Amino acid sequence: MPGGTAATTLQRSSAYRSARLGVLLLVAVSAVPAHAASPPCRAMTHEGRGYMVCEADLRRHAVKLFWTRADGAPYRALASLPQALEKGRGPLVFATNAGMFDAQYRPVGLYVENGREFVRVSTRSGPGNFHLKPNGVFYVAGDTAGVLDTDAFLRSKPQVDFATQSGPMLVIGGRLHPRLSRAQASLKLRDGVGMRDPHTVVFAISEDAVSFAEFARLFRDALGCRNALFLDGGSVPTLYSPALRRGGNLLPMGPMIAVFERN
Repeated sequence: MPGGTAATTLQRSSAYRSARLGVLLLVAVSAVPAHAASPPCRAMTHEGRGYMVCEADLRRHAVKLFWTRADGAPYRALASLPQALEKGRGPLVFATNAGMFDAQYRPVGLYVENGREFVRVSTRSGPGNFHLKPNGVFYVAGDTAGVLDTDAFLRSKPQVDFATQSGPMLVIGGRLHPRLSRAQASLKLRDGVGMRDPHTVVFAISEDAVSFAEFARLFRDALGCRNALFLDGGSVPTLYSPALRRGGNLLPMGPMIAVFERN
């Protein structure tokens, strides 16, 4: 019947359009590179506190440390860092603080850049966060990285391209630093670094004032890091990200960590 033929034709046409749409969607999804699925930095909340979390996959990103320019003067500002890798390859993705420094912007502990040791490891005792032992070392070696407490780093003696020492450790082998609960009253903006696996480096910059214990639980419970290190803290966040229009530090700083895309 004419009516039945028209209905059948309409059903076939609708089915064809649905199938064609499905194919187009499949092609579109397949055309998106896997690494473009998520941006390196994202906002998140943990235990009611706000953070910016940035991840670097060392198979896709180059993580480098910077302190001084060719003339010996400290960079001081995250926005002053090179915007691309050598020979114009790979744009700067984000940058943050790389640890504590003195009045001359000199790192207070171990500092290695491009395989050269500029400052020796410190095992001294003293006041302040750096000496809330165990402190630790974040290092990069080729396409792998690690966070170790200072004693473990000295025992293992890894060959590193970049390294910075800071303190205290936040998470050690999946456990919180045993002395962090005593620092609960100290609420400040903080930044730190942890390892999810040998290729995945996780940076966190708090947007709210947090205690050391809260910051450590973020790395262990929310970010899945068995080892994490406090880098520094203060009154303003220290994240530079062109994509997020984050301008970095307002006050001068010493060593810095920069993450670049690899080509």
